[in-house]
Amino acid sequence: MAQSLKVAVIGAGVSGLAVARELQREGHRVVVYETQNRLGGTWMYDPRVETDPLGLDPNREIVHSSIYFSLRTNTPRHLTGFSDYLFTSKQYGDSRNFPGHEEVLKFLDDFAKDFGLVELIRFNTEVVRVERVDSRNDEWVVESRTSGLSTEDIFEAVMVCSGHYTVPRLANLSGIEKWPGKQVHSHNYRVPEPFQDQIVVVIGNGPSGYEISLEIATVAKEVHISSRSPNVKCSKLDNHENMWQHSEVFLFFYFLIIINNIYENGTVCFQDGAAICADIIMHCTGYNSRTNFHFHVLFSHRTRARTRVLTRFHRYNYDFPFLQTNGIVTVEDNRVGPLYKHVFPPQLAPRLCFVGLPSRAIRRNQNVLAHTIASLARRRRLPPSWLNAVPILFFAMAELQSKWVARLLSGKAVLPSESEMLADVEVHYRNMKERQTPKHNTHLILPVDDQFEYLDWLAAQVELPPVDGRLKEISEEFFSILMSPQRVGLREWDVDSFIRDGSRQFNV
Repeated sequence: MAQSLKVAVIGAGVSGLAVARELQREGHRVVVYETQNRLGGTWMYDPRVETDPLGLDPNREIVHSSIYFSLRTNTPRHLTGFSDYLFTSKQYGDSRNFPGHEEVLKFLDDFAKDFGLVELIRFNTEVVRVERVDSRNDEWVVESRTSGLSTEDIFEAVMVCSGHYTVPRLANLSGIEKWPGKQVHSHNYRVPEPFQDQIVVVIGNGPSGYEISLEIATVAKEVHISSRSPNVKCSKLDNHENMWQHSEVFLFFYFLIIINNIYENGTVCFQDGAAICADIIMHCTGYNSRTNFHFHVLFSHRTRARTRVLTRFHRYNYDFPFLQTNGIVTVEDNRVGPLYKHVFPPQLAPRLCFVGLPSRAIRRNQNVLAHTIASLARRRRLPPSWLNAVPILFFAMAELQSKWVARLLSGKAVLPSESEMLADVEVHYRNMKERQTPKHNTHLILPVDDQFEYLDWLAAQVELPPVDGRLKEISEEFFSILMSPQRVGLREWDVDSFIRDGSRQFNV
């Protein structure tokens, strides 16, 4: 007979909802903790911004949402949804294949209501401590706080689904402390109107930085985007009269200082020799990794200097301040570990697990891809940092991880021994080292184990067939368009036409 456990789920975003459903299906007793007053996680839009636009003041009222008003999905709705609860069968007023965040949130609301998950959620409740009881894996204390009141509950298992911790990260710029202009981090960007008629410097040209730059350019006087690529020359972007891209020396996977010096009169000097008098600096530089690196950079007067930089190429830093495991699980340079298959710490499995850690994939033909992106970047069609931003099929991954976890807790599946799981983790780390993959990319789905191999492996653990071939075809075509000159119209791609007759059409 399958066992029924009392399980805590931390977070009511995509991963938390997925695992809550699968646990409930297996007959487990579930409590979901959610800090906010509604479900949705990443997809919950909040028009408020923090009083400190850079997020430095520790006493500020923290706004958790980083979504801006016009944000749309970066994968089509055909790749966003669950195997038995399709996003393509749901429309809430936004019929686009790449819908806005409101459409996704409504989809998650319906998902939670239809599967009876809402009543499992304790809203406005922050988890402040998770710890084993008497060093036993089958008893965990979860301390939570609601309206200032603390409560302790005992569970038999804990699922960590709290996503990626977002602490704004800022570029370390010479002279920034004396610069008279305004600064803002993209975490506090919502709409372009505050940038009306301003000269804006955007530091960071990853996917969010690139798209925010395009939006700001609709109202700003000028937008200057700092590029990490040495191949991009200082020039005006195609089809944009008020946008410029500036070159910079960079190392792949690392983000070097972009701006050489900032002067008190508002002048910003780039390494390519350009100098502008800016009104606003927008930091689209992601979130802290709390690690320092030394690089050589060339200042505007053409002398070499050694500069300390606190920035890193990945967008999010994993941090679980509530989790107390006496060092069994650590977060070091953005590696959560050791974790078997990105989910289970071997010494604590299966009673403690993480669902939804991987968020991006690097494709198998990485060298060819890098060459393709560099070529597109030279033609000013694609920021080079898109190499590391190929989105994973996150909903599918969260669902399969959740099914695996739920079956293991029910006793319907078994894990390898602790030593075997640790050995598997060590093989993964060794492969990364041989490929010279940075440690902070541990939870990217790498070329040796690309996302479909990983998803198919998860499916096999729960006795399901591999990922639907149609999803793979859509994903491959999506990636092909992303890497083509036509990616300017990526979100206008008519996915239904491709499914119907294999044609590539754009709704323009």
